[in-house]
Amino acid sequence: MRIGMGTTCVYPLGPEEAFRTAAELGFDGVEVMVTRDDATQAAAPLRALSERFGMPILSIHAPVLLLTHFVWGRDPRVKLERSAALAADLGAETVVVHPPFRWQSGYADDFLGIVRGTAAASGVTVAVENMFPWKVAGRSMAAYSPGWNPLGMDCDAVTLDFSHAALSGVDGLRLAQELGTRLSHVHLCDGSGTLDDSRVFDEHLVPGRGTQPVAEVLRLLAATGWSGSVVAEVNTRKARTRPERLDLLRETLEFAREHSSAAAP
Repeated sequence: MRIGMGTTCVYPLGPEEAFRTAAELGFDGVEVMVTRDDATQAAAPLRALSERFGMPILSIHAPVLLLTHFVWGRDPRVKLERSAALAADLGAETVVVHPPFRWQSGYADDFLGIVRGTAAASGVTVAVENMFPWKVAGRSMAAYSPGWNPLGMDCDAVTLDFSHAALSGVDGLRLAQELGTRLSHVHLCDGSGTLDDSRVFDEHLVPGRGTQPVAEVLRLLAATGWSGSVVAEVNTRKARTRPERLDLLRETLEFAREHSSAAAP
């Protein structure tokens, strides 16, 4: 099991600071979120950062956020295929992708086939991430198609995100158990409540500071000899200084090391 750090952990700072931070704290590698920053979109600058800081690139997160709507054009299929090609070029094993928004009708209609075909063509695992139901003015909205929870989807690989699980009222341990061998990637974070609580948003807390059974999942994975990557995706934007940010990420890494070395009873 590898313990990595996502570049989003230092947002809004760029990938150079992410690689520097991951190396300084002793993470095993980095997950790169493809953003509007040119340095996240091409193999050459990412390879240079990887070599400079001695940090392998474990995974690529496809540009699926609303903020990255125009990165690599507007076709979500092209975005996924380019993410897989980038991952293959860099030796990363996994591409993380979200389920389509329901208004991406053509892509959504054949999403699972596109995922499977992209994985086969690139030789890279494409792991669909669990999301959460949206609420607008207190009413549920079907934002994703075929849905926000990949448990019931016909996909070969899934990314488990604990903050998203908390928002959707899903127990992360039960989800991990039900996914079984389809669980191939983990976003290490935490959350404290569901969307039914108007005070709660997509928190991405330091693990152990929320209500999700993060430690139990790590112990379960360790006990089963799971060989995927657990990648920190923690929100550090409230950190006022770099030392404060480092403390949050150090706590995250220590949590992961402690519980991934302790097998479940």
